[in-house]
Amino acid sequence: MDGFGELADDRALLGRTSTAERVADILRTRIAEGFFPPGTRLSEESIGGALGVSRNTLREAFRLLTHERLLVHRLNRGVFVRVLAVDDVADIYRTRRLVECAVVRGLGEPPFPVDGLAAAVAEGERAARAGDWKGVSTANIHFHRELVALAGSARTDELMRGVLAELRLAFHMVDDPQGLHEPYLLRNREILDALRSGERDRAERLLARYLDDSRSRIADAYAKAVDEPEG
Repeated sequence: MDGFGELADDRALLGRTSTAERVADILRTRIAEGFFPPGTRLSEESIGGALGVSRNTLREAFRLLTHERLLVHRLNRGVFVRVLAVDDVADIYRTRRLVECAVVRGLGEPPFPVDGLAAAVAEGERAARAGDWKGVSTANIHFHRELVALAGSARTDELMRGVLAELRLAFHMVDDPQGLHEPYLLRNREILDALRSGERDRAERLLARYLDDSRSRIADAYAKAVDEPEG
């Protein structure tokens, strides 16, 4: 697989204490950003060489990500990025609605620290102008990661990193990324504007409708994408 030179750029993130958790975090982020599509076989030799870590460390990182349902081990074949079932997509959205709406509902008094959200919105709009719909998808993941970060909770951040990485696996299977992501550019900005204006309740209502609509669109598109090869 090409592109491991880019992955090698992440070696600096490991610092002096190379741990399986840090390797898992790098790979989780790469999955969330679309570097490893569903069904990709992860080569121990290529990834270990790119990151400069031992085989045992890498296998432990694979084990952690398998527990998070991002990877799957196939006997005598190796480790692969997981291909989600349609039911997984529905469950991801149930989790997102519970967590993300609760984060917005639980915000204190305005003004809210929305710089990270604003940067993600601008990132998505730049990518759309360039026709880079994979980049729009990545910016959308960043937007929701920044939204959850408003809670100031390391546990919530950790939970949602895995959930959003799983979501990216669903995005990969849809063959019309522009049709999938373009409508949410404006909706992300609407949520940002509501929070910037201190309208927490309005932001939560916008977010709830956003997630319900997105769940329907993604579930329908994903079911079609998964069924088509068999047809």
